[in-house]
Amino acid sequence: MKKITILLFAFFTGVLVNAQDINDAVRYSNTSIEGSARFRAMNGAFGALGGDLSAVNVNPAGSAVFNNSFASFTLNSNRNTSETNYFGEFNTRKSNTIDLSQVGGVFIFRNYKEGAKFKKFSLSLAYDQIGNFENEWNATGTNGNNTIGNYFLNYAQGLRLDEISAFPGESTGDAYTEIGNAFGFDHQQAFLGYDSFILEPDTFDDDNTGYTSNISGGNYRQQYAYNSTGYNGKLAFNAATQYNDNIYFGLNLNSHFLNFEKRTFLFESNNNDGSIVKQAVFENTLRTIGTGFSFQLGTIAKVTDGLRVGLSYESPTWYTLEDETTQYVETLRDDGGENVVKITDPNVITLFPTYRLQTPAKLTSSFAYVFGEKGLISLDYSVKDYSKTKFKPENETYFSDLNQFMSNTLTTATSLRLGGEYIINQFSLRGGYRYEQSPYEDDEIVGDLTGFSLGLGYNFGNTKLDLAYDRAQQDRNQSLYNVGLTDRANINNTTSNITLTLGFNL
Repeated sequence: MKKITILLFAFFTGVLVNAQDINDAVRYSNTSIEGSARFRAMNGAFGALGGDLSAVNVNPAGSAVFNNSFASFTLNSNRNTSETNYFGEFNTRKSNTIDLSQVGGVFIFRNYKEGAKFKKFSLSLAYDQIGNFENEWNATGTNGNNTIGNYFLNYAQGLRLDEISAFPGESTGDAYTEIGNAFGFDHQQAFLGYDSFILEPDTFDDDNTGYTSNISGGNYRQQYAYNSTGYNGKLAFNAATQYNDNIYFGLNLNSHFLNFEKRTFLFESNNNDGSIVKQAVFENTLRTIGTGFSFQLGTIAKVTDGLRVGLSYESPTWYTLEDETTQYVETLRDDGGENVVKITDPNVITLFPTYRLQTPAKLTSSFAYVFGEKGLISLDYSVKDYSKTKFKPENETYFSDLNQFMSNTLTTATSLRLGGEYIINQFSLRGGYRYEQSPYEDDEIVGDLTGFSLGLGYNFGNTKLDLAYDRAQQDRNQSLYNVGLTDRANINNTTSNITLTLGFNL
C-alpha cells in the first residue's frame, strides 16, 4: 500500500506547488458539448434553434422551443488517433471509449389563459459530457540536445544538499515525505535526482548548492509514453419561457464535475563517453478530481417566419480541484565497471492542497433559417478569452506567476459552427462543419481545430432515432516536461465519433 503525504502548508509558506500548469488550465477550459446525435450531426450549431436537449447547453432558451415534453439518451463511441513525430521518428497510437454522453428530459407547461403574454414555460434537467480526456501518444527518438538529467539538475541547482538528501538510515519514502512537507515540490524533484545518482554534488557538505549531472553530453535514446483517461461532465438545471409568439428566454444553473488521470513514462539510454548513468526510467502519475459551478443566460427571437437569431452568455466555471501525484525513478549506472541498478520508489501518494480554477466566459451569437417543413441551416459564432483563466488563491506566489504567464501566452479564440438539415418524409439528412481557433497566442504550440459531421435521423412519431458521425483534427507541439527536458513532440491528433440517440415524447 502506498503511503500518503499531504503538502498541508504549501500555500502559506510561498513554496511552489507545481502539480498544476497551463496545460491543465487549457484542458479544463476548452470544453465542447458532445451531446445528442442530431446535435453532433450539425456540429453543435443550435444556438438559434433549440428543440434539442443538448442545444439547451448552448442557449438555455432552446428548451422553450419544444412543443411537447421530451426525453433522450445518447451513446457515443469515440476513437482518438495520435500521430507523433519526435526527432524524425514517427509513432501512431489509438484509443477507444464508449460512453453515455447525454441523458435528459424537458417538461413543457402551456399557459392557456386568454391574452397571456407568456405562452409557455419549460423545465429541464440534462447531463452532457463536455470533455473526454481519453488520449494516448508515444514519442520515440534520438535526442542530441537534451537529457532527463537536465530536469533534475534544473530543480537542484541552488538547493542545499542537506535539504534534498535522506538522513542516514532513513527510508526513501520517509525522506521523500519529509522533504515534501518541509520544502515542497522542487526539493522533492531534486531528491529523486540525487537519490538515483543522476545528480552529483560539487561537495558532500550539507551547505553545498552546486550540482552536475552524471549523464554526459552526447546522444540520448528516449522513449516517452503518455496516457490519460477521464471526463468532464455538466448537469444543467434549466428554466425557460416563450413570450408572445416570437421570443424565448432561458436560464441554466450548471453543476460540473471532472475526473482526470494522467500517466507519463520515460525511458532514456545512452552510450556517451564519461557517462556514469547509462539508463534512466522516470514515471509520473497525476490524478485530478473536482466540482464546479457556472450559469448561462440566453434568448432566441423569430425575426420572420424563417429567420431565427439567438444570443447566449456562459459565465466562467468556478472549479474546486484536488490533485494527487506519485513518482518513480530507476537508473542503471557504471560503478567501477559493474552495472548497478538503483530504484528510487517513494511508494508515496502526494496530496496537494485544494485549489481553485476560474475558466473564461463565453459569448455566442447564432443565426438560423428554417425552410418550412423542408429543412434548415444554422450558424453559431462564439468568443472566449482564454487569457482570463485564473488559478486561485491569486495571492499565492506560484499561482500569481502562472496567471501572469497564462495572460501573456493565451489569447482570445473564436469558433464557428455551421450545420444543416434536410427533411424527406420521416427521414432527416444532416451535416456540419466547425472551426475553432487555438487558445494560444503562438498557434505553433496548439493549432486550430477543424472538423466535419454527417448524420441521419428517422421520426417514428412519438419516438426519434438519430445517428451521427463526426471527425475533428488538430496539431500541437507537446513538450515532454515543463522544466529541463522541454523538447517537443509534434502531434497530429484526430478524433472521430459515432453517436446514437433515442428520443421520445413524454
